[in-house]
Amino acid sequence: MTETRPPIRLLVCGNIDRCDDGAAIWAVGHLLPGTALDELPGVSVVRCEQLSVENLLDGAPGAPILIVDTAVGVRAGAVVTMSFDDLLERPKACAPHSSHALPIDQVIGISRQLSDTPVDGLFVGIGAANVGFGQTLSRQVREQMGEFVVAIHRALMRLASNSVDSAVLRGRG
Repeated sequence: MTETRPPIRLLVCGNIDRCDDGAAIWAVGHLLPGTALDELPGVSVVRCEQLSVENLLDGAPGAPILIVDTAVGVRAGAVVTMSFDDLLERPKACAPHSSHALPIDQVIGISRQLSDTPVDGLFVGIGAANVGFGQTLSRQVREQMGEFVVAIHRALMRLASNSVDSAVLRGRG
């Protein structure tokens, strides 16, 4: 019997009317179609202005999650990829976080406490220079958008690969 990949939940966070805060929306909406999403037809794309516990718990139980967002606490234009475990282990002052009300690590921690199944995945962020009002990305973010898209693609492939590997390790593949 062939194990099918559990659906990956791609949570695209941000607000297109807040300059760099719209980088994840722009990357997924304009650059990923025709690439990673075609290779992984089971990806469920969810748009969320502000990441919430519900966003992490509403999907298929145990499905891997990729959070894509603009990050503060990271050099403008820098692209970071971190596992949920790494986000939770970093000192609060050193961890990249969203520009939203509740930091990503806290949303992940609360979700893990509330869920009966694993809440696991990756975070890919790009450092913001400007999250003020407007629809124009800063120069630093525009110049690194290609790297951001590549990081998102790699994260999707990593999650897909890990999902299949995990199923095989559990004797179901």
